[in-house]
Amino acid sequence: MSTMPGTLTNVTPDIDAPTIPNATIYHGDRLLPLKNVLLSALPPVTWLMSSRTRKYANKVYNIIITVHKVNYFIINLSFSMNKIITFAITFTKKSKRMNKQKRFLLQESEIPTQWYNIQADMPNKPMRPLNPATKQPLTAEDLAHIFSLECSKQELDTEHAWIDIPEEVLDMYKYYRSTPLVRAYALEKALDTPAHIYFKNESVNPLGSHKINSALPQCYYCREEGVTNVTTETGAGQWGAALSYAAKVFGLEAAVYQVKITLQQKPYRGILMRTFGANVTGSSMSTRAGKDIITRDPNNSGSLGTAISEAIELATTTPNCKYALGSVLNHVALHQTIIGLEAEKQMEMAGEYPDMVIACFGGGSNFGGIAFPFMRHTILEGRKTEYIAAEPSSCPKLTRGEFRYDYGDEAGYTPLLPMFTLGHDFKPANIHAGGLRYHGAGVIISQLIKDGMMHGVDIPQLESFEAGLLFSRTEGIVPAPESCHAIAATIREANRCKESGEQKVILFNLSGHGLIDMPSYDSYLNVDLSDYNISDEEIRKYLAGVPKLD
Repeated sequence: MSTMPGTLTNVTPDIDAPTIPNATIYHGDRLLPLKNVLLSALPPVTWLMSSRTRKYANKVYNIIITVHKVNYFIINLSFSMNKIITFAITFTKKSKRMNKQKRFLLQESEIPTQWYNIQADMPNKPMRPLNPATKQPLTAEDLAHIFSLECSKQELDTEHAWIDIPEEVLDMYKYYRSTPLVRAYALEKALDTPAHIYFKNESVNPLGSHKINSALPQCYYCREEGVTNVTTETGAGQWGAALSYAAKVFGLEAAVYQVKITLQQKPYRGILMRTFGANVTGSSMSTRAGKDIITRDPNNSGSLGTAISEAIELATTTPNCKYALGSVLNHVALHQTIIGLEAEKQMEMAGEYPDMVIACFGGGSNFGGIAFPFMRHTILEGRKTEYIAAEPSSCPKLTRGEFRYDYGDEAGYTPLLPMFTLGHDFKPANIHAGGLRYHGAGVIISQLIKDGMMHGVDIPQLESFEAGLLFSRTEGIVPAPESCHAIAATIREANRCKESGEQKVILFNLSGHGLIDMPSYDSYLNVDLSDYNISDEEIRKYLAGVPKLD
């Protein structure tokens, strides 16, 4: 086949050689259109060239064609990669949104069937309560004059790490458990913190707080032992409401002594207790102990210590009656570990483990409930977790109290308990977190403080309500004034993470809602609340009344 003069042999110009006018959009190669023109113009002019020149032209042309095709391939590959990367980014964002789980819940079959008894694993066992008369360690039989025998045994048990939950109690737990573990995304965003904040929401049960977790077993054991009446004290009213309901569940009659000032501040708590059939009395008013206290101090607004004295007096003077306590003692914290045992499983579902565990602190029940199950990993495995108890700055037994044997009540009816105390005569300020107005810390908590395994922080009243408002406006839950202390401590730690850039995981216990505490919020919003500070001199005065042991 003949060829036209001047046609390059071994070259087959590609009529459809790539011309990519939009290439500049992808790579910014502004010379590419010029290259296309040269590629189109080169074959017709080769007839003017000499044979030798045509050979070089042929090579140049082939090189240009090759470079052009490689460039075109790279452009298309880059475009495809951009599409792939864009798709991957979009998919990842959607996946993250889909995986941004808010709440973690257990099935009924996953609810723990045992409580955890931290006493069995503690390197230094808690010191034993003493008989006030003989100063000798008490036995379970001694305690059973006041409490149910089974609770008395649990109080002193330092051998068994796991205690079975009675089947009837477990059935009642299923009415409201498990409670959700919640990731506080909105609070994190408001704080602009890298910390991951979780809270165990104990406010969702019908009684509105964690207190029902111990009220049910205490009333169950009383019924099983043939008891017909129970008495108790209550500060803010959460425990009184819980015991009133639990007593009705197990067919018992309940009498509740509520701290006088909180009965006035939160009248709906008293109404709720009476709704469940309890007899509610403002303390101090009716018993010998109460009358003695009010005689000594006519302006006494009441305290948990006073209310405990009155409840114990009624229990010990009424046939077939036992006293039930909502905090402080070991068996109460034992029952509350259902909270932390669930939270362990739920944190595993979330794929994280807490660097910090925080709870508000009055006597220790809700703190022990959330912290003790995690603390066993610290004790047995050396796992590094910080445990923080948030107490009111007006009642600072953990940070400014002394470790002494002291009474758990004002009149001196209880055994002598080894505790961090401000003195059983301590008169707490009339703060609105009524459940935290107690002079002493629980026996187990006190030993753990001594051993440096946890620590307390003091939260002023105004800071606690400020934290509660922020939580309400971000997470949509109005917290109890007591729980506001835990939120305030959490916010402090989250802000430290913001300063340091650390992405710590913080878990706190939301021990109850504040829907019956709205007068307290009203006082805060109307700027009618203030902070209360106690001087070192006042603390020394109250500590002077603590019994001195030989």
